[in-house]
Amino acid sequence: MNIYTQRLDPSTLNSEQQAIIDRQKQAENFLYLDFDTRQRSRFKAETQHQETIGVDLPRTETIKNGSVLADYQGNLIQIMAAKQGLIEVTADNNFDLMKGAYHLGNRHVPLMLTPTALYFEPDHVLESMLHQLGLHTQAVQAPFEPETGAYKGNQGGHSHSHDHGNNHNHSHHDHDHSHTHGNSHD
Repeated sequence: MNIYTQRLDPSTLNSEQQAIIDRQKQAENFLYLDFDTRQRSRFKAETQHQETIGVDLPRTETIKNGSVLADYQGNLIQIMAAKQGLIEVTADNNFDLMKGAYHLGNRHVPLMLTPTALYFEPDHVLESMLHQLGLHTQAVQAPFEPETGAYKGNQGGHSHSHDHGNNHNHSHHDHDHSHTHGNSHD
């Protein structure tokens, strides 16, 4: 089993590396991963051709759609964002969609933005809140590439789970998704 331990910037691949990736594209041999898996630095997975591989990367940022991983022997594999169940949020006007983005962002929800819709992983409590705001939701299957955040920089990043270890109080009683941070968001 090949163990991929390095991230390569797709824009800096040499001609030999690009030829490898191009051959994989033609053969439709990628590694499709959902968002939750792409946030991890260590995992096993199967390529489209049922080859089991291991990934053991330094803990940095989420693996993006189109990322290229390498092993010590120079083997490459391209990562593609797999389609997964998402909630698509639309609105009758841009202002209402912007309000939806604000309320989801205020709850630290990983959120993918497009000019006409917002996307997040299924959560019936958040859907209910959006309906109360007059927004429309529907379940869809699509690749998920949420925004990474303005303060992350090039090397930053953390996976969003509810175990931050930095004294956030994440109350989930009675389906309340508010977050207490010790500072005001008003």
